[in-house]
Amino acid sequence: MIKILIVDDEQKARSFLHRLIIEFVPEVSEIRFAASATKARELLNDYEPDIAFLNIEMAYQNGFQLLISLKNPQFEVIFTTCQSKHAIQALRFSALDYLMKPIDPKELVGAIQRYLVKRNLKPRRPKTYEHFIGGAEKKNSKEFRLTVSSSKGVFFFPLAEIIRIESDRNYSVIHFTDQVKPFVATKTLKYFEYILEQFKFIRTHKSHLVNAEHVIRISNSNDFVVLSDGTRIEVSRRKREVLIRLLNV
Repeated sequence: MIKILIVDDEQKARSFLHRLIIEFVPEVSEIRFAASATKARELLNDYEPDIAFLNIEMAYQNGFQLLISLKNPQFEVIFTTCQSKHAIQALRFSALDYLMKPIDPKELVGAIQRYLVKRNLKPRRPKTYEHFIGGAEKKNSKEFRLTVSSSKGVFFFPLAEIIRIESDRNYSVIHFTDQVKPFVATKTLKYFEYILEQFKFIRTHKSHLVNAEHVIRISNSNDFVVLSDGTRIEVSRRKREVLIRLLNV
C-alpha cells in the first residue's frame, strides 16, 4: 500500500488531487495534507509517506526550498505545477515525475505505476535533491551532466557522449558514443525531452530524441538524419522546420 503527502497552498488543488487519488489509485492507504512547506515539515516529523505530491510555487517557501531543508528524505517526489515546461526543467532531475495542472487522471495513474515499478526494483534510500536542483542551474552543455538513477545507483552522463535517446514504452534507451552499451532508464522520452531541449536535443520523431551535435547529415527531402554512429533516424513532418533551424541549414 502507498502512503501519500499532498503539499499545496491551494485548497482547491489539494481537494482535486485528493479526489483523483481516491478514485484512481486503489493502492493508497493513507493521505495527509499540508498547506505550506512549514506544515509539511511538521507532518514529516511523525509521518513517513512513500510519495509526496509537491507544488512548486508556494507562498513563503517553494517546493525546492522545502526539499533542500529536509534531512535524508526517504520519499519519492511527484511535482504538481501549472508552470511552463521551462520551469519544469529544474525539477525533473530528481523527481519521480511531474503532473501539470489541471491533473490528468491517466498521467496520475502512470506516475503511480512508475513508482510501483521503481519500488519493486530497489529499496528506498536517501534522495540527493540538493545536488540535482543545483545541477538544474547549469546552462552550459559542457558543464551539465544528465543525472539518471537506476537499481544500480545514480549515474552522471556528459551530454557530448549522448548521441540519442530512444523510447521503449515507459522506458528510454540512452545511446552513447564509442559504442558504449546503451543505458535503460525508467523514465519516459518526454521526461528527457523537457530536460534536454535547452541543450540542442530535438524530438525528431515520437520515438527518438536526438543530440543535434551528433547529426552529420540530413537527407535532401529532410525526412531523416544520419547520426555520428551511422544510425538513420526518421524526422516527422512537423519537426523538419525546427530541425533545419536548429542545425542552421
